[in-house]
Amino acid sequence: MTRVVQDNRTELDSALQAVANAVAGAGLPPMVELDPDDARLRIRGALQSCAAGPEVASVTTHAVDEYVTVRLYRPGEPRVAGTIVHFHGGGWVTGDLDYADAFCRLMADAAGAAVVSVDYRLAPEHPFPAAIDDAMTALRWVAGAAEGLEPRIVVTGDSAGGNLAAVCANLVGADGDIDVVGQVLVYPVLDSDLTRASYDANSGVFLGAREMRWFLDHYCPDPAERTSPLLAPIRAADLSTTAPAVVVVGGHDPLLDEGVEYAERLAASGVAVDLLDYPSLPHGFLQFTAVSGTARTAADRIASAAARLLETGASKVNSTVGDEHA
Repeated sequence: MTRVVQDNRTELDSALQAVANAVAGAGLPPMVELDPDDARLRIRGALQSCAAGPEVASVTTHAVDEYVTVRLYRPGEPRVAGTIVHFHGGGWVTGDLDYADAFCRLMADAAGAAVVSVDYRLAPEHPFPAAIDDAMTALRWVAGAAEGLEPRIVVTGDSAGGNLAAVCANLVGADGDIDVVGQVLVYPVLDSDLTRASYDANSGVFLGAREMRWFLDHYCPDPAERTSPLLAPIRAADLSTTAPAVVVVGGHDPLLDEGVEYAERLAASGVAVDLLDYPSLPHGFLQFTAVSGTARTAADRIASAAARLLETGASKVNSTVGDEHA
């Protein structure tokens, strides 16, 4: 297994270092000692660290089927024919539509396109592969032009949501019924290997090997299934039919190495890919845009990257790995 630690890692963003210090000094039990319900409450309680997104023309909620609900964001000024479908983060165990609200608003505003945020089922009540089933259900709903949506799709997601976006992009790569023209993977979970060097270097700032193991134990309790490309898309035998990609990594994220390796594998497979690298940021930085200017700037740039993919598809995305440092 390739292990890469980038040589451009800088000091942790000072505002997020202060947050990490405050969390460490609060005396709260670690997440791995909580049950899923308490973990969800803790995540919801931290939403004030995320800056509110811009106003959009409308926000509506729709039941796709008995399991899947989506929140639909319509932009004030539609500018492009297409739909962004977003999967929230939270380790497949926590997170909800409110967790992703600000970033979905940001993307709708940046792209001038509708954004569909997917409320997929969570583990351990609904373990692997229920979240994938729900994600694909949502994509088929958009592909069928539900609610008048444009069926040209860019999938996006952060952390576990980035995992779902990557898995779905791979699944529909050869499927003519769902037109995924791009994918934006923000500090995505791409593998189940917790021994990469970036885990050793970066565990302890919001996410580490202990937390990742806790999430995996809830989402995919059978270790034998964790090497499936439906959970670890980096292990897919063929990535050549997946959509053009933007992969976003943080220099202080345990998932750094797998994100870099996935971008390299996509490029080697002939897939257009941009690697956006934020050396001073940790895992989960989209949730800290109210306290970190660097995180807010990164969120703006990522939303713009999603917009460009929707506007141009593969035509203006580099065919090799291109690093952006901030």
